[in-house]
Amino acid sequence: MITEPRRRIAAVAVLGALALGTAACGAPESEELQVWASFAPLEYVVRRVAGPEAEVGNLTPPGADPHSQELSPARVADLAAADLVVYVSGLQPSTDAAIEQAAPAVVVDTLEAATAAVPGAAAGPDPAGDPHFWLDPVRLGLAAQQVADALAELDPDHAADYAQRAAALVSDLEQLDIDYQAALSSCAGATLVTSHEAFGYLAARYHLRQEGITGIDPEVEPSPARLREVATIVETTGVRTIYLETAADPAVVEVLAEDLGVATDVLDPMERPSDPDYLTVMRTNLDALERGLVCR
Repeated sequence: MITEPRRRIAAVAVLGALALGTAACGAPESEELQVWASFAPLEYVVRRVAGPEAEVGNLTPPGADPHSQELSPARVADLAAADLVVYVSGLQPSTDAAIEQAAPAVVVDTLEAATAAVPGAAAGPDPAGDPHFWLDPVRLGLAAQQVADALAELDPDHAADYAQRAAALVSDLEQLDIDYQAALSSCAGATLVTSHEAFGYLAARYHLRQEGITGIDPEVEPSPARLREVATIVETTGVRTIYLETAADPAVVEVLAEDLGVATDVLDPMERPSDPDYLTVMRTNLDALERGLVCR
């Protein structure tokens, strides 16, 4: 969703002193668009689409947890001065609040990509419970189009460049989807046991059945009852691999896997990605799925 450009009334109080200091120094204004993305997958999209026409920042520092990330007053001031902010509402409460406070010129809420109907996939989860829509490359392509449209609105002189870059990114994402479809074509209905339920959109896209040891929050310890339920699922479905999430404590999952005599492997939900390149991480995830899923 693209909000209409608004007067930056809220920014005046936040930035007044900074603006006076800048004027006194005579610093020139940047000709590049100032764009902020809320976390790594969206930063990847914005950088690919914006190219050299924008200076792109990430509201979530490397290694930080987007869910609990708190924005400093200085970062809120950056949002107020931004030309464009790209985020997904509901994922980061502090970011939602900061955007409301700072009132950036244009905001793209990629929740539209999370809720859109996507041909060829089962209905995705409710984004309020699982916001990880970027693990479906087709949906991430929809977000790329949103970003391109917003940049073209802000900078019509480079509209064709933004459209071309978005098309190139969408082409890469479509090829990634083709590769996933080919590799997992015999896996429809396979059970995907994960340490937490971050892979609902990926499972919907490729017709897998996700079973999370914990819910959407990787910091929550699973109950003994849930561990027994997962053990039963593993034993009755013949699951041979339980997937760890990159940033979560692996101890509980490793003990469960050892007790059940199954392997563990890693899937990266890209909240705190192991590599800044989305395509690389997604292909690493595909390799792990090919190794560990039980398919026909």
